[in-house]
Amino acid sequence: MGHPRKALRTTTVGAVSATLIAGSALGLAPTAQAADAIRFVDIAGDGGTVLKANVITPAGADGTRRYPLLVLPTSWGLPQIEYLAQAQKLANSGYIVVTYNVRGFWQSGGEIEVAGPPDTADASKVIDWALANTPADDRRIGMAGVSYGAGISLLTAAKDKRVKAVASLSGWADLIDSIYSGRTQHVQAGALLDGASLVTGRQSAEIRQIFDNFYASNLSKEQEMIDWGKKRSVATYVDQLNQNGAAVMMANAWGDTVFPPNQYADFYEKLTGPKRLEFRPGDHATAELTGLFGLPNDVWTDTERWFDHYLKGVDNGINREEPVRLKSRSTGGYEGYPDWKSVGATRKKIALTGTTTIHTNVDSGADGGIVFLSSILDQIAKAPPVASIPLLPRRWAAVWQSEKYTTAQQVRGTAKLHTTVTPTKESGTLVAYLYDVGPLGLGKLVTHAPYTFHGQTPGKPIGVDLELFSTAYDVPAGHRLALVVDTVDPLYIEHNPSGAQLTFSSPSNDPSYVSIPLREQ
Repeated sequence: MGHPRKALRTTTVGAVSATLIAGSALGLAPTAQAADAIRFVDIAGDGGTVLKANVITPAGADGTRRYPLLVLPTSWGLPQIEYLAQAQKLANSGYIVVTYNVRGFWQSGGEIEVAGPPDTADASKVIDWALANTPADDRRIGMAGVSYGAGISLLTAAKDKRVKAVASLSGWADLIDSIYSGRTQHVQAGALLDGASLVTGRQSAEIRQIFDNFYASNLSKEQEMIDWGKKRSVATYVDQLNQNGAAVMMANAWGDTVFPPNQYADFYEKLTGPKRLEFRPGDHATAELTGLFGLPNDVWTDTERWFDHYLKGVDNGINREEPVRLKSRSTGGYEGYPDWKSVGATRKKIALTGTTTIHTNVDSGADGGIVFLSSILDQIAKAPPVASIPLLPRRWAAVWQSEKYTTAQQVRGTAKLHTTVTPTKESGTLVAYLYDVGPLGLGKLVTHAPYTFHGQTPGKPIGVDLELFSTAYDVPAGHRLALVVDTVDPLYIEHNPSGAQLTFSSPSNDPSYVSIPLREQ
């Protein structure tokens, strides 16, 4: 994993500050939703670890009838009152809702296990407790959560067949493909998680070592890190999840800088039971945020509809809707598709012709943005990161452009880069960016992704196939698409030795291109 990068401290402090500010806001707003039916309880988790929880029952519940049960584990670094507004709404519509603070955070006991076996065992213990201490129906059990709670919910559904329905919001299916995609450390995302857990929780020695190896780019520990992440990824247990038959709804944001959308879409295709996939503009957990304050929110509305159908048997039509639902970053309107592969039904290639050499270790000015901030600006103001394509220094950036489009191009799904690279060193990192370029040359970021290689022979060409992060973006008529490749981006740790160069070519027997997925017109 190359050599370590500096200046993590500022990133970590900023990440922690943002998380704590968000956590404080979330902690204040839902309190007004509290009702007499809320009980704060201690639940014995795996090994007797105390989990701080709250229980909300429907008004008038007297034990004469059974209610469907929903269990909501908290997000990373947030307290147990995170879901109170939504829990109250769900209880008012006839659910028993138990939300609990996951082990290692806030007042719950134990150490942070990062969705390891103790965390899924805890969730099963919470279900046991609810069945023994509330009028919950053991045949109608669901789990839901945002971020960390989403991942734990999916993992529990794979391991506990009592869970019949799941809503996984801004979560992960593959942890390694989330923060180590393209064999590249997503350092701002890692610093956010690390910093928040240091302030709000108690890290285990194992997770501390994982973070340290992650930052240090210790190649001798790479497989150990991958194995650790796979153990905490529901993609590893997809066969068990399918066998259990839980109805799975997943929702995420196009610009999620912690858990990018590709890994959710890939996992969705492997599910064989009832399933639904939703993508919207925004960053990590921002699409669900207003719902945590009790405000109208599409994600939480669909979550309740999902549970109503699969736990209550309500014929609300959600099972007859197109199961893949997208909201474009450009238009804001919803689109429905029968499956993920239908999203980008048409593909158009941009040829990456010629031979171009770039120098490494200098940021050309093409960047993926700043964790949280950039995608939130795109969500609220449709203002993604920008770069002046004509002014990008060609010493440090390779640039290819399409023809000017005469009609709007509706980019949908996953763009794919195929190229040949000849490095001068055995290791290296490149970052590919796809820009929407207007008449004045200003490029708005459509998508991007990093790629790292190790152990290559200097001077020997290597093939590179890279999937850029999935998105939905409309390129206006009269604009072009541009592919830009450079070697430094603040979002990632790069692995270019000093003085390294990368040469991109397009052999006649293996032409280079970027394949653009387009919505069928």
